Amino acid sequence: MERELKKLSKNGIPGALAKVQHYRYLNQSEEAESICRDILDADPENQMGLRMLGLSITDLFSGVVSDRYDEARSCFERLASPYERAYYLGILHERHAKAQMKAGHLAQSMIANFERAMEYFEEAEKIRPAGNDDSILRWNRCLRLLREIPDGQREESEGFEASDAPPILRR
Repeated sequence: MERELKKLSKNGIPGALAKVQHYRYLNQSEEAESICRDILDADPENQMGLRMLGLSITDLFSGVVSDRYDEARSCFERLASPYERAYYLGILHERHAKAQMKAGHLAQSMIANFERAMEYFEEAEKIRPAGNDDSILRWNRCLRLLREIPDGQREESEGFEASDAPPILRR
């Protein structure tokens, strides 16, 4: 017998969103993600649910191919507010770059992701609500991280060609 997921009531969404935040604070992103999916099953366009689902997914980034980058991007692209869409797409790229940095990836991909994040943060900065400097703070952090990449590593990654790859990767 196939069991079905139980449906969250729309009245239960505010409490469920509070639990999402709680689980994210506890670094239990899988639990937060599951609750977000229940919220979005009850209300597919719930903006907080979309935002929190995207953030929960990016919390799990580890710099590997199996990171669910496209799924997180899809959540953020569905945000109705142009400011939030730009801001959270910036966070997506920033977190992707940070995960790549921790995993020891080549500077080239990290640099590209940090620069793309900064472009989104600049876009958000132009349309941010009065008194909201979050996009500026994130832009500054990306720049500081970019500055930490040694010049030698930048030059090596800029000169990488397909012919430099091991033979198994040139196919």
